[in-house]
Amino acid sequence: MNALNENEKIPYVVSSKSYTAVAINCAAKAGEWIKSKLGTVKQLSTKTSAQDIVTEVDKGAEQMIRKLILTHFPDHAILGEEGVAPGTEAYAKALEEAKEEEYLWIIDPVDGTTNYVHGFPFYSVSIALAHHGEVIIGVIYDPSRDELFVAEKGKGAYVHGNPTLVSKEEHLSESLLATGFPLDSKVNLPRNMAELQTLLPKVRNVRAGGSAALHLAYVAAGRISGYWEHGLSVWDVAAGALLVQESGGKVTDIDGQPYDLSVRHIAATNGLIHQPLLDTLKDAGSETNG
Repeated sequence: MNALNENEKIPYVVSSKSYTAVAINCAAKAGEWIKSKLGTVKQLSTKTSAQDIVTEVDKGAEQMIRKLILTHFPDHAILGEEGVAPGTEAYAKALEEAKEEEYLWIIDPVDGTTNYVHGFPFYSVSIALAHHGEVIIGVIYDPSRDELFVAEKGKGAYVHGNPTLVSKEEHLSESLLATGFPLDSKVNLPRNMAELQTLLPKVRNVRAGGSAALHLAYVAAGRISGYWEHGLSVWDVAAGALLVQESGGKVTDIDGQPYDLSVRHIAATNGLIHQPLLDTLKDAGSETNG
C-alpha cells in the first residue's frame, strides 16, 4: 500500500521538484551572500519614510535571485520588492498585472532590512511561486540560524527536512503571539497599537521580531501560536502563508476572509486560537473607531 501511495505521488513530485529546487537554491545562495555582507552596508536610502529603508544588499540579492530564476524559467514572471516603485498605487498596479501571470515568482530579498542594517539577527530571504494566483511553493531562509523552511502545496512543510507542525495552544491565555509595527503612522499603526493593548492582558505575551516572513515560519514551526500585522505586501507573506497552511494552521485577513495574494492585513495562527484572535482584534478596532 505504501509503495502504491508513493507511486501515486510521483507525477506531482516530478512536475514541481525543479521549481522547489530552484527556489531553495536561490534562497540559500542569496542568504549566504547577504550574510557575508553583514556590517558592510555603505548605501542606505529610504523609500516611503525614514523607517522604510533599502540597501545595496537588498537590490543585489534580488538581482541575483532574478538571474537564477530566469536562467531556469525564462518565461516566468517575477514580482520583487525592489522592482516596484514605492507607494500604494504603484504596488496595487504591479500586483494586479502580476496576478494575471501563469507562473509568478514573488521575492523579498531581505525581509527585515532594518534588523539587518543594525546587526539584529532576525531577517530572511522569502521566495514563493504562484500558479494562476495560487501559491504552490514557499521557501524562507534564515541565514543567521541557517534554517531553511520549505512548503509545497498539498505536500506539507519542512525545516531541515523535518515536518513542521503548528502549536497546540487552544486558548489565547496560553498563547505566545507576534506582531509588527506598521510604517503607516496615520491609520495602521494606531490600529495596531490599540489591538496590542487589548490583546496583551489576554495572552501569554507578544513579540515583534521585525520580519513578517520569519514570524509566519515560526507559526508554521509551532514556535509562536499566532501572528497578525497590518499593511504588509505580497512578498512579505506569500511564502510564509503557505508554510502555515501546510503545517496545519490557518491564514486569513483580519476580517476572516481566506488568504489570497491581495491580502495586506494578515492573521495567521495554529487554527485553534484563530477565531478568538480575530474577535479580539475586531473588539479593539471597534473601540478605536468608537
